[in-house]
Amino acid sequence: MSKALPVSDNPAEAIAGELVAARLAAQSLARFPGRLPVDLAEAYRCQDAAIARWPAPVAGWKVGYIAPERREPQGDPRLVGPVFAGNIRPLDGAEGELAVIAGGFAAVEAEFMFRLARDIPAQVHDWTAEEAAQEVAALHVGIELAGSPLADINVLGPCAVVADCGNNAGLLLGPAIANWQDVAMEDLLCSTWIDGQLVGRGGAATLAGGPLAALAFALSRNARCGRTMRAGEWITTGAATGIHDIVAGQHAVIDFGAYGRLRCRAVPARAHGSGA
Repeated sequence: MSKALPVSDNPAEAIAGELVAARLAAQSLARFPGRLPVDLAEAYRCQDAAIARWPAPVAGWKVGYIAPERREPQGDPRLVGPVFAGNIRPLDGAEGELAVIAGGFAAVEAEFMFRLARDIPAQVHDWTAEEAAQEVAALHVGIELAGSPLADINVLGPCAVVADCGNNAGLLLGPAIANWQDVAMEDLLCSTWIDGQLVGRGGAATLAGGPLAALAFALSRNARCGRTMRAGEWITTGAATGIHDIVAGQHAVIDFGAYGRLRCRAVPARAHGSGA
């Protein structure tokens, strides 16, 4: 069982302490711990504090879309959250596992994921899609588990999502897309099935601005947060078929056509360090 982490009188530290403790213990939370951050700047301070407390380094970044009606005035159209080492696993043709916290939130998302080719210091705050493309080592298909101890995290909104590590609980990596630069985004299609039922269709072209716009945002937002991104880190680009709730015991299949058919099952999350 993980040891209790000390909390602080600093609101961001206190919020991060409770959210991280709940994730590490695989326990749900009945409500957001403390006052909800008033804006994204405050929410990213909570996220920074959570990253500092997590017992593994960051190995990637989740990018999520913010609906126009939920954005701050002239605010970000997307958000980012950390994906920690140990929560990223290759599928290699097998059925993967997604660990879900009972009583919390869990959903599967079809994802197109970039792998960074080099370290990127926090120097450039505004990236274009064309510039971001030059930093890519590979583009893969994959599955994201959106997960949180908070069942109503999406209802609470973007500030809660950012504070709680972007509402991410792991990635499953599928095959690389060969010569991805030459593939039309309209040809990168996918569908999601849960327990044999079709729950969503979409593709890279359904993502606002396309996958490279999401990558450019991740580079820009992390630079504004003062974060260096590392070679080999994975960047998700958005839920290509939507966000699909899942509970332990259910099976999901995400079909990327010629680029792979990925399978996973949801299992109960176990406390960090318990052998899960």
